[in-house]
Amino acid sequence: MVTLNKIYTRTGDKGTTALATGERVAKHALRIESYGTIDETNSAIGLARLHTKGDPALDAMLARIQNDLFDLGADLATPGKTKEELGYEPLRIVEAQVTRLEGEIDALNAHLEPLRSFVLPGGTAAAAYLHLARTVCRRAERLMTSLAGEANEPVSDAALKYANRLSDFLFVAARYANWAPGGAGPGDVLWTPGQNR
Repeated sequence: MVTLNKIYTRTGDKGTTALATGERVAKHALRIESYGTIDETNSAIGLARLHTKGDPALDAMLARIQNDLFDLGADLATPGKTKEELGYEPLRIVEAQVTRLEGEIDALNAHLEPLRSFVLPGGTAAAAYLHLARTVCRRAERLMTSLAGEANEPVSDAALKYANRLSDFLFVAARYANWAPGGAGPGDVLWTPGQNR
């Protein structure tokens, strides 16, 4: 259970922050950048959800993802520590969360026409915000893979898979938001190579 009674602590005034393990690191450390960008992804999804209330199934998927992103942040904030080292079971992303995303991608994609061009971000407000969330998620994934490539900076395979699959989900969800159930939306906004030369 998380309890936040006091919002400001002054402990970060000199540019450090605490991981879930209690270890203090620089606020610009790659691990902090990674889970900070996961938080940005979550916020962008929150904006998208202002425009998905008319589609309860999609909105429920996004709500589950927002909760998962806190799990992912907790996973990244507790680097490689075991239950024995911590005295409690650390929260980790698990394969079932990745598998659920794959199923949801397939379910949304079943409503869409095959893609024959790159897609421009836009169309409906929901689609535009989902594309924004996708690009932020891709940045988070790049940071996470950089972190995983550093010595003594563990990132779980499931966490990396989740971030990768999530950006795929957000792309498909943006297309879905533009098509809308029953094809009532504007459809994909397609790139026309060299159109303005």
